[in-house]
Amino acid sequence: MGRHFLQIPGPTNVPDRVLRAIARPTIDHRGPAFAELARELLDRLKPVFGTRHDVVVYPSSGTGAWEAALVNTLSPGERVLAFETGHFSTLWCEMAARLGLVVDLVPGDWRHGADPAAITDLLSADHAAVMVVHNETSTGVRSRIPEIRDAMDATGHPALLLVDTISSLASMEYRHDEWGVDVTVGCSQKGLMLPPGIGFNAVGPKALAHRGRLPRSYWDWDPIIAANRQGFFPYTPPTNLLYGLREALIMLEEEGLPQVFARHERHAEATRRAVRAWGLEVLCADEREHSSSLTALLMPDGHDADAARSLILERYDMSLGTGLGRLAGRVFRIGHLGHFNDLMLAGTLGGVEMGLLAAGVPIKEGGVRAALAYLEETG
Repeated sequence: MGRHFLQIPGPTNVPDRVLRAIARPTIDHRGPAFAELARELLDRLKPVFGTRHDVVVYPSSGTGAWEAALVNTLSPGERVLAFETGHFSTLWCEMAARLGLVVDLVPGDWRHGADPAAITDLLSADHAAVMVVHNETSTGVRSRIPEIRDAMDATGHPALLLVDTISSLASMEYRHDEWGVDVTVGCSQKGLMLPPGIGFNAVGPKALAHRGRLPRSYWDWDPIIAANRQGFFPYTPPTNLLYGLREALIMLEEEGLPQVFARHERHAEATRRAVRAWGLEVLCADEREHSSSLTALLMPDGHDADAARSLILERYDMSLGTGLGRLAGRVFRIGHLGHFNDLMLAGTLGGVEMGLLAAGVPIKEGGVRAALAYLEETG
């Protein structure tokens, strides 16, 4: 009985008012009412990315938006410098290699973000782009994008900066223009509080001018941007998801983006305090790089994270994120992003604490109390 707790790091809980918006009757995507909707959406999206420039919207997953960022800017055989910060950075690199790019991967331990100092040592004349995941969804570690950009600028290198914000967009501070990002990748089902199905590229002027020769048709920015000027798309758009996107953007505006970011950071800090009070370890090893969207919790030796997750799902009807790649069985991930408040966090952490005890994991009691004390102090 009761409502299922969906506490994975995306897809996240969809607000009722967004669901109601999605349920509206579909309209003619070639008509004037749709053109008005599209223009409104494209204008409302820009502040979320921190840009004055074009945001391209695709009916796609975030994976599609990854591909769009690559095929619009790069050519076969070009080299890219990328950072291994977790499972999803690895997948993006694998995609780049399959597309015919040469990927120079900076190895990582999955507990730290991209190292800005590596830019000075490794960025060479033949690199066309640098690829970075802002918030690695598999680890709960954020990379310091402004420092990456500063390091690139210090070398005087003209490489493009491509950044994945799939699990940070609308949850963590992000400034596409101010931070000198050339292409930002995003999607709908995390901080934007929508179902999966919309991918985004925020496109800076340098990226728009630097067009590669990788094959593209569906992903090509040019016809989309041209059609958007009139309020339309060169393909059938996901009209009902766009209704929901408009409502979600209005919700973000009502709260105010600075308040949205502060709420996420507050819930993240409360979660980390709970983990430490339990006597457990947060996967992220650098205080500067903690995610505001999720927390990955390391299990003690001899205890299987997936077994604990399964027990929590069966007994308490709460879904937590699994460990991915090399972290399988070693961590589980607590999502605290999107449509989320103090009471939901209290319930989430209560379920985790009960589940860990039921699974026989040696923890100290009092993690929930530590989180609640912090929420009370900062509320």
